[in-house]
Amino acid sequence: MRSGTTGHAGRGRAAAVALMVAGAGLLGAGSPQGAVLPAAAQAAPGAAGVAPAADPNCDTSASVPASREDGPAVKAIKADKTLVIGVDQNSFRWGARNPSTGEIEGFDIDLAKAIGTAIMGDASRITLKAVPTAERIKFIQEGKVDMIVRTMTITCERMEQVAFSKPYFKTANRLIVPRASPAKTFDEALKGRTACAARSSSAEDELKTNPHGSKLVTVENQLDCLVLMQLGKVDATMTDDGLAAGQAAQDTTIRMLDEQVRPGVMGVAMKLGNTDLVARVNQVLADYQADGGWQASYEKWLKPTMHDEASRFRP
Repeated sequence: MRSGTTGHAGRGRAAAVALMVAGAGLLGAGSPQGAVLPAAAQAAPGAAGVAPAADPNCDTSASVPASREDGPAVKAIKADKTLVIGVDQNSFRWGARNPSTGEIEGFDIDLAKAIGTAIMGDASRITLKAVPTAERIKFIQEGKVDMIVRTMTITCERMEQVAFSKPYFKTANRLIVPRASPAKTFDEALKGRTACAARSSSAEDELKTNPHGSKLVTVENQLDCLVLMQLGKVDATMTDDGLAAGQAAQDTTIRMLDEQVRPGVMGVAMKLGNTDLVARVNQVLADYQADGGWQASYEKWLKPTMHDEASRFRP
């Protein structure tokens, strides 16, 4: 176990479940088909389980200054020989398994590898661990991963539970509906219908706070919502616009609505107290922007589905 704030008891690195992915280990964390799909009753604003209003004094872009120095958290990770990064394996062009190669690839995977290589000095010392959307914070708090690089929106509530890097991507929530739907607005798409969102996501918070007359079904990973839509079990899906664009690219029978809510930013999440690790990640993010890595990854993975220039999404 690591000493200090980065203990990793129970990480479960058994070789039998490790898969090598582009020089990094991938430990599977379940498939979308295995998700539990509970139907949540429509909640009124202020009801139990509904996210409170955001603190107007909270700054989701705030983080510690960037640094190249290795503090106690980074030294503990290096002593343990591998940096464990929680990622997605089900989100097209962000973090998804290529069926031809078996490798996990996408925009977030490029970023995770850039961070890992910069900190550890060797891509072979990175372990990528698939983490469900609903388990992201838990995996950090329990020391199962050192950080999460997985389309994680920075919110004031989450900043009280985990530490975040500086933002690396601008985002907002969008709604996906069947292409045959005449709906042009959230109200038209959701009133009297069933909406789907990943548990513990900003989309779930939005649909609980502003249900637009819909019932809510929550799932483990956002891709499970696409499956439910294909089966006709839900009428719409809410998720980050980048993930929504990926779903629409995967299935031409669905489309995104133009309306957006909850504009925000994505960041790399780490354990509270690991300030030196956050500082090192912030330095990598700054370097990744400066050397063109962020731009090249956006052009390769996201522009084909999001269509807009990178400047729209760069913080």
